[in-house]
Amino acid sequence: MESASSPINIALLIDAENAPSSKIDFIISEMASHGRLSIRKAFGNWKKPALQGWEAVLHEYAIQPIHLLDMVPGKNGSDMALIIEAMDILYSKPVGTFCIVSSDCDFTPLVLRLRAEGKQVIGFGEKKTPEPFVNSCNKFLILTEKRKPSDARSDKLQEPKQTLPEPKLILMLRNAVRAHEGEEGWAHLGVVGSHISNQGPFDPRNYGFSKLSDLFASLDAFEVRKNLSENGGVTSIEVRCRSSPGPISLTPLAAISPEPSPAPEQAPSAETFPF
Repeated sequence: MESASSPINIALLIDAENAPSSKIDFIISEMASHGRLSIRKAFGNWKKPALQGWEAVLHEYAIQPIHLLDMVPGKNGSDMALIIEAMDILYSKPVGTFCIVSSDCDFTPLVLRLRAEGKQVIGFGEKKTPEPFVNSCNKFLILTEKRKPSDARSDKLQEPKQTLPEPKLILMLRNAVRAHEGEEGWAHLGVVGSHISNQGPFDPRNYGFSKLSDLFASLDAFEVRKNLSENGGVTSIEVRCRSSPGPISLTPLAAISPEPSPAPEQAPSAETFPF
């Protein structure tokens, strides 16, 4: 029996037909920070040319391929096989974390069941992954394909467009800060980060920032300050919401007195012209 200090066992289950093989190194590296990858399996019809990219990395990363032929054209059984495997592991293996790599929302019920059993579920998928699957995971990271050399010239000709922060993101961050703010409105970033993670899947890297503090600093709605020690090292980071105008109060029409008619406008003289 393993001690409480032993690494958490992780089951890595890959839907090879709905995930890019070029990001397997990132997936393995990320999961290594959460525990020990004791089970590694990839599901798919390995006769398909589209899975050749996965075939090239299976042995390098010690991933066991699970082969299933398509039942009928356009329908594969790999999704169901992955679900059955996950349930077998749930009840027969000492696994604390499940990592599901897929861009398919069909695994949403599976994720909800695993979480109901007290398991942590970390998902990986492309940006097109439907929200139900993303939101059901404890944590979800977006995978992007590596750029081809031919794309370099087009990147130089067209600058990527900057998108405004999502209103839902701002609201989530603001509520997390408000929940832990002190008398002056400052909240410790670590506590705020834990609050956000407890709500649902969140990772600042999905928004282009390696750290949560960098994400907060990029938003005008928040202030970030770093507390320094005597030797100049950062001891803690705090964040607070910037003050915003209060709610607009509506005054009854009967309470509004008529305003005097404005005087005719005159051209400003040289002495009073607002430069």
